[in-house]
Order: sequence, then structure tokens, then C-alpha cells
Amino acid sequence: MELTTTHDGSIFNFATEQAQVIGQLGWVDIFVCGVIGLMVVGLLTAVVIKFRARPGDPEPKQDHGDVRYETTWTIIPALVLLAMGVMTAIVMNKVNPPVGNRQPDIIVNAHQWWWEYRYPKTGVVTANELYMPVGATTLMEMQAADVIHSFWVPEFGQKMDAIPGHPNFVQFTPTKEGEYLGACSEYCGADHALMRIVVHVVSQEKFDEWTKSQLKVPTAAQDETTKKGEILFASATCVQCHAIAGTSAKALVGPDLTHVADRKTIGSGLMENNTENLARWIYNPQTFKPGAHMPKMNMTNDDAHAIAVYLESLK
Repeated sequence: MELTTTHDGSIFNFATEQAQVIGQLGWVDIFVCGVIGLMVVGLLTAVVIKFRARPGDPEPKQDHGDVRYETTWTIIPALVLLAMGVMTAIVMNKVNPPVGNRQPDIIVNAHQWWWEYRYPKTGVVTANELYMPVGATTLMEMQAADVIHSFWVPEFGQKMDAIPGHPNFVQFTPTKEGEYLGACSEYCGADHALMRIVVHVVSQEKFDEWTKSQLKVPTAAQDETTKKGEILFASATCVQCHAIAGTSAKALVGPDLTHVADRKTIGSGLMENNTENLARWIYNPQTFKPGAHMPKMNMTNDDAHAIAVYLESLK
């Protein structure tokens, strides 16, 4: 499946207030620099044409310059730089989050090669697919579990590095509902290009509904295949890396799978989430993501399918 967004994925398609003010400042900078460039090129061209050396011309008069011109061409650039500096400071003040006693709305923990999202105010834990309410300013704390990563959704405007042992903060105020794709923008190893981000910007009502659904403990397996998958999951090495609420699986090495069936993708945005793809992933994830820390499980196709059926029941 080729993942697409409801928008064009352009950095000029501003989907947050922060992206909009950064973009506006960028256009002002381009305009000012363009005017300065045209003036410099124009004046230089005029001087070269008008004062070019001609046969028989005497040696030009040598002098030490004009204080008036030198003062003027020092003050004007200084004022331009001052104005651009002030505008930049205003944008930085609007964009940079307040760091202090405010609790982050989302803690992003970057792993090789997937994203963990924790909502400390509600206790929700999920992976790879991020939910945010439109119109609300969301403060995000960036962490990394292993190497340096970088969180970037083009429509959101800002990139922010996730550095081990050094939390960074960024805030976004989404202005449009929809799905947005991003990716890690700091080379972090073999599967760097496959460390994708999927952001769902929804209404506050839908966000509250999603939060409530994520806090529910999935119902127990009912049919024979689902029960078989649950037993296989609990008895295999799956429980050494993954967690599922309401079960004995409590590990925090890999993504939390409590509500994995609610996600549209698997493998950090790599494939569409369905039973067939999930079974193929469980059977041998190295086929789709070479270098992933999840190894080939050395199980039969039937067992992988049973586990996939169980996981797809977790909603």
C-alpha cells in the first residue's frame, strides 16, 4: 500500500499556527533578500556599463571615498538587519514552547525504528500513529531511547531533534483536520528511511472518544483461532518485547500492542494494517524492514496467522 495524505504534503501547506508564522517570516526574508539582490546586481551592472574603460581614457582619479556614502550604506543594511532580527525574535517567541512547570501533552520517545507516544495526562500509550485535537496547542516532549532522531511533519513547519538523555520541547497548534505524514529527518541507522510518522488531526470530540477507547482493556479472545493466537503470543518470545493491557505482557522494548487493531498501519507507517500484512510481518519482519530489531520468529505460517488474528481483535 502506498500511503498518502489528505493534503499535498508540501511545506507550504501550513497545517499549524506555528508553520504559518514561520512561513510568513520566510516569505518576508525572501522578498527583502530579493530586493537587495536586485539592487546590488542592478547597480553593479549600471556601473560596469557607464564607467567601463574606453580606449584613450586617462587613469581614473583616485580618492579615499566619501564619508556620506559610507555612512549611508552602513546604516541602511544595519536597519534592515535590525528589522529582520526583531521579526525573527517575535516569531521565535510565538513558536517556541514555554518550558517550565507545564506538563507535556505528549511524550515522544524515538526508537530504532519506530515512535512511541505517551499521553501523561490521560495514561494513553500508543505507537507510530499520533492523534492530536485541532485548534488546541499541544506541547510535546522529545526523547530518544538509543540514538539521535528528528521528528518532522512538513505541514507542521518545525523539526525537533530527539536526543538520548536531553529532552527537547516543541508545540503545535493544528489548524486543519486530516492525516499528515512525516518521517525521521536525522540519519539514525539502517532503517532510517522506514521510520515514518502518521499524524491524525481530529476534532476535540473525536480526540476525546479516541482517548476513551485507548484506555479500555481489550475483551478476551472468543473464537478458536483468536484464542490460539493469544496462547501463542503469551508463550512465545512476543511477551519479552511487547505489552498488552489486561494480560501478562508488560514489556516495554517494542511497541505497545494494546489497541494495535485501531492503527491504520504497521511497521511504523510501512504497510496497511490488516490480518494478511500483520501475519506476514510476524512471520518475518526482516522481509519488509531489514535491520529491524524484531527478528524472524521461526514459526509456521499458521501460527503467525493465528497471532495476527488475535492482535487484530485488540480494539
